[in-house]
Amino acid sequence: MPTFKDKYDVVVVGAGNAALSAAIAANLDGAGVLVLEKAPEAARGGNSYVTGGAVRFPYDDLDDLIPLLGEISDAERAKIDVGSYPRSAFYDDLMRVTGGKSDPELADVLVNNAHDTAVWLREQGVRWGLMYSRQSFLVDGVYKFWGGLACETVGAGKGLVDSLFDRTVDLGIDIAYATMGDHLLIDQTGGIRGIALRGPDGLTEIVTSSVVLACGGFEANAEMRTRYLGPGWDLAKVRGTRYNTGDGIRMALEIGARSHGHYSGCHAVAWDAGAPDEGGDRNIADLFQKHSYPLGLIVNIEGNRFVDEGADFRNYTYAKYGKEILNQPQRLAIQIFDSQVTDMLRDEYHIRETTKFEADTIRGLAVGLDIDADALEHTVSEYNAAVQDTPYNPAILDGKGTVGITPPKSNWALRLDKPPYTGYAVTCGITFTFGGLKIDTTGRVIDTQDNPIPGLYAAGELVGGIFYENYPGGSGITNGFVFGKIAGTGAAEHAAI
Repeated sequence: MPTFKDKYDVVVVGAGNAALSAAIAANLDGAGVLVLEKAPEAARGGNSYVTGGAVRFPYDDLDDLIPLLGEISDAERAKIDVGSYPRSAFYDDLMRVTGGKSDPELADVLVNNAHDTAVWLREQGVRWGLMYSRQSFLVDGVYKFWGGLACETVGAGKGLVDSLFDRTVDLGIDIAYATMGDHLLIDQTGGIRGIALRGPDGLTEIVTSSVVLACGGFEANAEMRTRYLGPGWDLAKVRGTRYNTGDGIRMALEIGARSHGHYSGCHAVAWDAGAPDEGGDRNIADLFQKHSYPLGLIVNIEGNRFVDEGADFRNYTYAKYGKEILNQPQRLAIQIFDSQVTDMLRDEYHIRETTKFEADTIRGLAVGLDIDADALEHTVSEYNAAVQDTPYNPAILDGKGTVGITPPKSNWALRLDKPPYTGYAVTCGITFTFGGLKIDTTGRVIDTQDNPIPGLYAAGELVGGIFYENYPGGSGITNGFVFGKIAGTGAAEHAAI
């Protein structure tokens, strides 16, 4: 049974990356903190648990990564080229992929605090490493990192969450499992005076003057997905936790918070067609995703291509292309590769739990995957004829594209002509939703009259206004811990007034 007191300085709703960052920050600022985890302890951690752990933040050179990685020998340095990723590049990428819609003030806070907050996480016990297998290619004996991403949390999402929970426990922060926030309690001024919890023993009220909402979006709520994202989204597979059902957004809206952001938009990916419909698999975590598509072709079951696989680095297209699969017949697509790139496919292609077929001919592949065989042969033949004979380099936007076909393939266009051919069946897996609550740069939730609600803060995936249409890969975790730390600090300071 959950045990907790009847009064706290700060109550944090949620127990993922954003929530635990908030709880730790509030505690370090002197507040007594309670964390509410809707899931049972065995399923704790929210979406953060099943993430791959890639984290986007700016850096000028390898020396900027040393506070995270620890010292690196000269021999190892000689084999690493992380390039640079200045703040201006992060900001520009965020604005580019969101069509300029990201809130510029929140974007500034995200970009300018990302690196230092990542270092703060290291101080809280989170371990970091370089993403050799997922974010670099070996070129002339040197690992070339690309796409503005170089670092990941050791142990992926599980490692991140377990480290944060360890720190939370060490600090003496109370955690109530299988307990959710049900509704917020406000005083005559409209400020927070408490929160009602729903747990194994029913409803309980906690007295508090500060609440941080960090319990995710509504991606695991089929009704809300259909209401906001549109028809068909109730059939998408939920790749993360099944407990993110929009509770924090609902609670805040009920007391007059302002809705904000892209409610009809979400982060979605190419997700193995045979994966569970809801809740993913905590052992496999994010390995049901399939993100090496820039190295091959994507077709639907009618044998037709429908996106430019090489439009940009996968970091900037996968969250957009995932939802395009939902628009295809039977909500299915096939990623096709030949033997030229097999050794370059990411780790997730090599797990046992994949829906795939291999053949020595394109027709045989089509038959094995129940694709229109004549159409697929035509598509591949047309594509091969359109490929330009220019140099190929998967570590850069190499411009090796096609001419005269629609859609084009703008980069990394190799002819698909070296058997065996392997096809991976994928569908749409939803990660998190983009619409949520309006906050200011200090994490305070804003009401419908554009005033902050006293004592109410928010962070993570239920904050709206940062991501629209798409997002730069690895920035979701960053968004969580940056605004989580800010919200936790603000909540503790408010409680001390």
